[in-house]
Amino acid sequence: MENREIARLLSEVADLMEIGAEDGFRIRSYRNAASTIESYPERIDDILRNPERKVTDIPGIGKGIAAVLEEIGQRGTFQKRDHLLEQYPATLLELLRIQGLGSKGVALLYQHYKVATIDDLERICKEQKLRELPRMGAKLEEKVLKSIAQYRQRAGRFLLSFGKKTADELIPYLSETGGLDQIAAAGSLRRGKDTIGDLDLLVTGPKAPEALECFVNHPKVHAVLGKGPNKASIQYGLEGLQVDLRALPHESYGAAMQYFTGSKEHNIILRLRAQKLGLTLNEYGLFRVDNEQRVAGETEQDVYAQLGLAWIPPELRENCGEIEAALEGRLPKLVELSDIRGDLHMHTTETDGRASLEEMAEAARALGYEYVAITDHSKALAMANGLDETRAVAFAKRVRELNKNGLGIHILSGLECDIRRDGEMDLAEDALAELDIVVASIHSHMNLESAEMTDRMLRALESPNVRILGHPTGRILMHRDAYPFDFERVAAEAARRNVYLEINASPERLDLGSAHIRTAKSLGAKFAVSTDAHQTKHLGFNMPFGVITARRGWLEAGDILNTLSLKQLHEANIIRIKV
Repeated sequence: MENREIARLLSEVADLMEIGAEDGFRIRSYRNAASTIESYPERIDDILRNPERKVTDIPGIGKGIAAVLEEIGQRGTFQKRDHLLEQYPATLLELLRIQGLGSKGVALLYQHYKVATIDDLERICKEQKLRELPRMGAKLEEKVLKSIAQYRQRAGRFLLSFGKKTADELIPYLSETGGLDQIAAAGSLRRGKDTIGDLDLLVTGPKAPEALECFVNHPKVHAVLGKGPNKASIQYGLEGLQVDLRALPHESYGAAMQYFTGSKEHNIILRLRAQKLGLTLNEYGLFRVDNEQRVAGETEQDVYAQLGLAWIPPELRENCGEIEAALEGRLPKLVELSDIRGDLHMHTTETDGRASLEEMAEAARALGYEYVAITDHSKALAMANGLDETRAVAFAKRVRELNKNGLGIHILSGLECDIRRDGEMDLAEDALAELDIVVASIHSHMNLESAEMTDRMLRALESPNVRILGHPTGRILMHRDAYPFDFERVAAEAARRNVYLEINASPERLDLGSAHIRTAKSLGAKFAVSTDAHQTKHLGFNMPFGVITARRGWLEAGDILNTLSLKQLHEANIIRIKV
């Protein structure tokens, strides 16, 4: 069993335990174990089968969870899970994805009305029975019905990171065939959309037919949806992501990459432009209408050039003005991953992270960064052991001492400070003033009306110590929508006060999204691309997703705070460096 599958079993049990109102400490132990196992570099199954290894050697895995893992390794499930599934139907887990309910709400619905599915929940809301339960009302019914509709729209979607992971597994596997000239991912993965519906792979070379055969025989293939001489489709893994592999002649590769990268709206405009030029464009190439002569197709650059356009980066191909910009020579020089000089949002074992300050710093140094900001949580997140004023000031002092000793990278003392409901900072301003940089974020009271949420965020921007507004819309992809507020007003005020808007690179967030980034940039705002890393692996894994999201927002290096050097940050009075 793969680590991801083991982690899923543990997470599901934690969810069911929450529905059953069981001990919070035990619930957290399952959740923490699931997080650890999902990201652990070795297969847990391999460790379990090795008599010289112990899973308890993995940080965060105690004897209780170790016994559970042993049982999973032996029979694919474990006693606690079996017991819970005797008490509750597994379909209750799906209800937890509907906003506004939570585990207590799901438990109440099941207890009173035996609601066990999305359809059951929708019926209860439409019959106006939800409002009859304690602490529920008509507004919640409306919210739940809206959330159900949104959930159904998201069904069949996958995080960008999952699509990349799948491509990273399949491309090397197919490359082992040999005799392939080119193989790459196209579609929404290549454009960097925050979620994808399927995955398109393109391949050329004399042994492309053998690659198709290997493709349908991959050990993770859940179902073969179709196979022909030039295309095969599969459902991959337990998640069932549809993956299409197309074999192409070498001379069509560029045209096919352009066609299958999309977007649909971008391609329609290109085809219309081709028609005006007496050409026709499809996945096989760009041809003259009168004599069917091929004029381009081997590379994307040739296709765009023959249409009188500069090559347009895939991230911009959304029919949002990119073709006009290409015609007029106004395409931005998009930020590159290599432009990033540091990371300004991460967590350590001081709060809810899984690595020490020194370990996070070393991992960042290995990535070639010049600086990192350690920004553990503030005290409002009690479950994360957030820092109070005394601990925050002591932390700043400790960082100054570490920097004197030299770590090969400069550490910035920071904090992810909670924004209270009234917009005040969670810590006193004199304590925040001791830190090099402060990220202000919302982690609670997300159901406020738009006007109240807007006022809350505007008040937070008044803090003289806030430099970055963390994950500004609060969205969790495929789980929680952005909270309502006047984004343009907040972005404009952030620009006026020289507060940077975060592009949170965690694949579950990617917040801000591309549309908000473009709006904020038009209002004069600047940005910080940060990983929100909770372990060393996240530093290198998350950042590319933040950069590609920034690129989708048309950002250049000059728009982004952490493309500056440490010296530039200090000279611009963006950070404090206390000695």
